[in-house]
Amino acid sequence: MKFFYTIFFLLLVSISSRAQNVKVLSELTKEPIFGVAIYNVDKSESVVTNFRGEADLSGFTDTETIYFKHLSHVLKKITKLQLWDSNKVYLISNTQGLEEIVISASKFEQSKRDIPQKIISVNSTRIQFSNPQTSADLLENTGKVYIQKSQLGGGSPMIRGFSTNRLLITVDGVRMNNAIFRGGNLQNVIAIDPFSVQNTEVTLGSGSVIYGSDAIGGVMSFYTQKPKLSYSDSLLFKSNIIARYSSASDEKTGHFDFNLGYKKWAFVTNGSYTSFGDLKMGKNGPNEYLRPEFVLTTNAGDVIIENNNPQVQKFSGYNQLNVMQKVRYEPYKNLSFDLGLYYTRTSNVPRYDRLLRYRNDILRSAEWNYGPQEWFMSNLQITKLSSNSNLYDKIKATLAYQNFQESRLDRDFQSVTRNIREEAVDAYSFNLDLEKTLSPNTQFFYGLEYVYNKVMSHGKEEDISSNISLPSVSRYPNGASWQSAAIYSSIKYKPNSKFVLQSGLRFNHVVSKANFEENNAFLNLPFKSSKNKAGALTGTAGIRWSPNRTIQWKLNASSAFRAPNIDDIGKVFDSEPGSVVVPNENLKPEYAYGGELGLKLDFNKKIILDMGTYYTYLDNALVRRDYNLNGNTEIIYDGELSNVQAIQNASKAWIYGFEVGLIAAITNHIDLTSQYSIIGGTEEEGDMEVPIRHVAPNFGNTHLVWTSKGLKLDVFANYNSELSFNQLAPSEVEKDYIYALDANGNPYSPSWYTFNLRAQCQISNSTTLTASLENITDQRYKTYSSGIAAAGRNFIMSLKYSL
Repeated sequence: MKFFYTIFFLLLVSISSRAQNVKVLSELTKEPIFGVAIYNVDKSESVVTNFRGEADLSGFTDTETIYFKHLSHVLKKITKLQLWDSNKVYLISNTQGLEEIVISASKFEQSKRDIPQKIISVNSTRIQFSNPQTSADLLENTGKVYIQKSQLGGGSPMIRGFSTNRLLITVDGVRMNNAIFRGGNLQNVIAIDPFSVQNTEVTLGSGSVIYGSDAIGGVMSFYTQKPKLSYSDSLLFKSNIIARYSSASDEKTGHFDFNLGYKKWAFVTNGSYTSFGDLKMGKNGPNEYLRPEFVLTTNAGDVIIENNNPQVQKFSGYNQLNVMQKVRYEPYKNLSFDLGLYYTRTSNVPRYDRLLRYRNDILRSAEWNYGPQEWFMSNLQITKLSSNSNLYDKIKATLAYQNFQESRLDRDFQSVTRNIREEAVDAYSFNLDLEKTLSPNTQFFYGLEYVYNKVMSHGKEEDISSNISLPSVSRYPNGASWQSAAIYSSIKYKPNSKFVLQSGLRFNHVVSKANFEENNAFLNLPFKSSKNKAGALTGTAGIRWSPNRTIQWKLNASSAFRAPNIDDIGKVFDSEPGSVVVPNENLKPEYAYGGELGLKLDFNKKIILDMGTYYTYLDNALVRRDYNLNGNTEIIYDGELSNVQAIQNASKAWIYGFEVGLIAAITNHIDLTSQYSIIGGTEEEGDMEVPIRHVAPNFGNTHLVWTSKGLKLDVFANYNSELSFNQLAPSEVEKDYIYALDANGNPYSPSWYTFNLRAQCQISNSTTLTASLENITDQRYKTYSSGIAAAGRNFIMSLKYSL
């Protein structure tokens, strides 16, 4: 008997010794979790996991209960004996996210629960599972952002009835919007590599107090991977290699990233390359979306070729390269220096919707491309998180330089003249953001910002037969500048856990300058130059009230503005067939005034119902309207007699909507989520009220997710309501070539739905397989206002290997 007791004792000693060290991992991704607090009942003993997810449990006894707590994961308790011969603990992600931390609301970390506005946050785990092909698709997967695509290499977000230059994009705290962000659809968001994104926050509604001009409808904040320090004598090395394939566009993607972490220095290197072929649409849907023929350029000239498979959208493919390098230096615990270098370049991106246009029953364009689009950013950020200063507790200074390069190349069918317009923008910015705790209940945020943009723009006509080029009108006045200076302040008052009040003010002064002498050789404008000055005061005030654990109310009111930029005051371009936009120096800022009310009902985290309604009034709206140039309402532009238009403060708009979301924990392994957005709005046009261009149809999705160790399955549906002919904005009616036709032959946007299946499997500790079958029923559809049809039945497979 003593022999068996001895063996049992030795076994316990062995188990105990193996359980002295623990590694905490995500149950879904099997990746280490940093910052997990591990403690006993009375908290007399506690440790925190390092960047490898490791901690030493030698201070705990074998039989006492040990708690594992992390902000974004479900609390877990276990004893050392229960670990047996394993040294791993798996935590389940807290999908409800009630205690999530967000940065975009004040530039510093705050509890998402305290923010009166609605903010959607998407972490790296969700991004990896949704497996987006571009950052536009990443936003679309949130279910709250509607995406329009004029071409495969595109993705223009719509949020609460606003789009393009009325929405703000930031990358690591730096505004991406520049002086030539236009009111037409924008694809700049796809310059952000989704593989480099660590988390994304989308603010629904105004963000002008913190971010200034353009943040009328919302703010999309992307935060990329941070270099991780070792905090020990050993090197912290982490690496990921990803390969992905998509059948509908013959996509081939390769990605790598690695982290080198030392005690005070850390480095992250990130690179991705994607090649897209021609996108294939579904087989069940409107015939108007088919591509029956296309123009092919041969040695003998341009010829029209019949498409052997009209579902294949000929000349829609492109490729893209993304590179990022980040360096972190932390000489002291609360002081850090972060340098980021970002570069993106695309190939020529075919403007697919322009290739669909007919003139006299013949395809109009032989070619229409966005030339290689390039974006470079360098970003230096200095952060001090603890200070004895009377002025601040935390301070963050951000200095950034960006360079944007884009071009447009188009040539009519059987024409020898190629029109080329090239633009470049140098953008400099400086931000200083500070936080001060005034009392245990009161925090004060304040800061200043300066932004300077310089625009270079050139136009030429190239004879493709002789290669001779001649100058022509440029898209923007060459050498134009746009600059903005601002100060802001915001205060947060939280007397108790049930109530939070936040309010803020911002004053902005914006100056834009443009010289039109070069373009006057072609346009003969009644002025040689313009200088536009604008001052704007905006504010916000909101409360969050939680009378009990079940109910949470949010009420917010705000004002926002958008100052005219160089695209507004100086652009020359063909807005649509037969129309040309010309400069207008007499512009003022547009203002938005809005409010939102939200109600969240949390039934013990088993069922969560999140509802919200909002209303926005847009005054002095900058819109494109008919104009005259030296008394002429028509001019010759690119060889065509065109109606003259200009951006003008000529409208008011009213936008309203309702959003509802549901999270239901059916079992410990099965969750149901669903959300739906209803949007409406009108704007003035002369004596009438007409639909607004960027008010999306009602849309939503439903997901049924099953999760177990190493495996996650998601069965989901996306759906979208119809916009009839009478619900289309006048500018959309004029683009009838991108729409289906109703029984009366009028353009309209049909309703659509897709059924989809996604799975993620942890093959080993280092290998993850993600696979999706999207649009299973092979529907042929377009998201509203899109020129290119969405993918038909699409198989996507991604393999990730981690070291």
